[in-house]
Amino acid sequence: MSFAAPHAAAGRAPSRVLGLLGHQIRYEQLSFWRNPQSAFFTFVFPVVVMAVFGALFGGIGKSGFYYGRSALQYYLSTIAAVSVLGSCYSQLAIVLATRRQNGILKRVRATPLSASVYFVGLLAHCVVVSVVDVLLITVVGGLYGVSLPAVSQWAALAVPVVLGAAAFCALGVAVASLIRNAEAAPSVVQLVLFPLVFISGTYMPIHSALLNGIAGALPVKPFNDALLRAFTTDQAGLPWREFGVLLLWGVAGAAVAVRRFRWDPRAE
Repeated sequence: MSFAAPHAAAGRAPSRVLGLLGHQIRYEQLSFWRNPQSAFFTFVFPVVVMAVFGALFGGIGKSGFYYGRSALQYYLSTIAAVSVLGSCYSQLAIVLATRRQNGILKRVRATPLSASVYFVGLLAHCVVVSVVDVLLITVVGGLYGVSLPAVSQWAALAVPVVLGAAAFCALGVAVASLIRNAEAAPSVVQLVLFPLVFISGTYMPIHSALLNGIAGALPVKPFNDALLRAFTTDQAGLPWREFGVLLLWGVAGAAVAVRRFRWDPRAE
């Protein structure tokens, strides 16, 4: 089924489109916060992980094993990255698969809300959740003595968070388009994510040139590296190579989503 909605947003007045977009973002936020258990663990899990890592590795200073950073400088970046992955890839894919099976997406399709507004609203919601997650993790890291990024690095931090969120949202929608039913969604999501997170050095630095070469062409390691640079250096400029990899994966995910996304449940 085509990804495009029957009511194209292009012909509408900008104020009308912005109004619909604002409504969709509010809807996603309300839906998120009306499930307090899910919201609680979305924010608490990465904070708890960061706190545990702080207790375990807080005494490890800068070393070559962590690429010249301290252990907590390294893990602050990678835990922030995995929290964005959870919000924008894992949860989004599962939510869309569940909404499709429950008939919610089919009802959305029948409304004047265009597909572009619907998915941009989802993206904006995921970016908001990701930013809050990163801020909370940064605060916990600060309690363990990890320095905050310099003001000159704020742009270098904001750009990868937003770009990474967009890329992983696109990949989440693409994976959701391949999931046949909601029950299979967590397994399919983790099948893709679990090995990718580990070979990308999220929980332990990888010093294998072969694995780093493979992981560098995949989306998670470039995201880790972009955040690590933003959190721990005062270098001018942006990591354009890492941004390019994220952009390419985002475009690839969007292409799969456009081609294969279904609004109605699949026949079993």
